[in-house]
Amino acid sequence: MTGDSVTNPERMLALSYAPPRARGALAALLALDDALAQLLRTTREPALGQMRLAWWREALARLDQQPAPAEPVLQALAREVLATGVRGAALVPIVHGWEVLIEEELLDRDALLRFGEGRGQLFAAAGRALAAGPGDPLLVAGTGWALADLSRHLRGGDESVIARSLAAPLLDQAGAARWSRNGRALGALAHLARLDLGLPEGEAPRVGAPRRVGRLLWHRLTGR
Repeated sequence: MTGDSVTNPERMLALSYAPPRARGALAALLALDDALAQLLRTTREPALGQMRLAWWREALARLDQQPAPAEPVLQALAREVLATGVRGAALVPIVHGWEVLIEEELLDRDALLRFGEGRGQLFAAAGRALAAGPGDPLLVAGTGWALADLSRHLRGGDESVIARSLAAPLLDQAGAARWSRNGRALGALAHLARLDLGLPEGEAPRVGAPRRVGRLLWHRLTGR
């Protein structure tokens, strides 16, 4: 799973497209996604993974009632994201999405869609924090982004093929939209996922390659 830090130059470029006042909110949401990805990478026992994800679900929901505990990701969410009007409870579906990977022995089409739609709620929360436009395809882009990223990390060939087949039309739809200026950071992430999906299976993205950077710059200028 992603787990990319904000030191990734392409992510930093995408973050720079966000309105300055909300850039920290998007960074905090991506850090949450990174933390959940890292949790799954480092958990071998499903029961333990479910317990750790349950802790995150409860901690996110509690942000609406009490101060964040001494955990850097939660503190950043409270400081940057809740300040924009996004509730902690709205972030819980992201955890539900990640839980699918632990709960399901077989990642069939239904399970993968539930994962993508849950994890993809990150784009919905980010869209509100960024004050994205009403026409920005947030859920479509978020689901496609989540599935495209997962497809690069699945060991089972059939599961990867299904994830890619589900992600492709969603990212095509997101790529055909004209994103609002406030939503272009998320559009940039969707375009990167679409470029990754076009690579041969197993090939790592050439981060910072001229074609990729050029595509992001065109998106910044035009919203396409």
